[in-house]
Amino acid sequence: MLKEGTKAPDFTLPDQNGDMISLSDFKGTKVILYFYPKDMTSGCTKQACSFGELYPQFREKGAVVLGVSKDSVASHKKFEEKYGLPFTLLSDPEKKVIEAYDVWKEKKNYGKVTMGIVRTTYLIDENGIIVKGFDKVKAADNPAQMLELV
Repeated sequence: MLKEGTKAPDFTLPDQNGDMISLSDFKGTKVILYFYPKDMTSGCTKQACSFGELYPQFREKGAVVLGVSKDSVASHKKFEEKYGLPFTLLSDPEKKVIEAYDVWKEKKNYGKVTMGIVRTTYLIDENGIIVKGFDKVKAADNPAQMLELV
């Protein structure tokens, strides 16, 4: 995990529409940057839908939500459309941003060790500084937890 109080690494990735989005595009805005393993899986869907339901409240508090996984732009588009997600999903198939934010880790599942994204959420302030970071978050609880912090 990246340390609180440090500058968040800037990046540019394609969103679900294929537009290039940079973290620096949001200077002056609080950013909830969350990393999740895979579109259309149960935990990731719960987390995304909960962020979607709370999105108007995040916007009222001057924050945006950006979700990042290594899924393709096309996969993100299907995910967005199926669940009516109102926020930006970013595609990082080469794992450059995933690795820069230190969320690509060894995971154990039923005794099997694999590499993958550890569900992690960062709150980044208007100046691009990491205010808070949570790893191994509970998918269903994380959006409400983040809303309280914004």
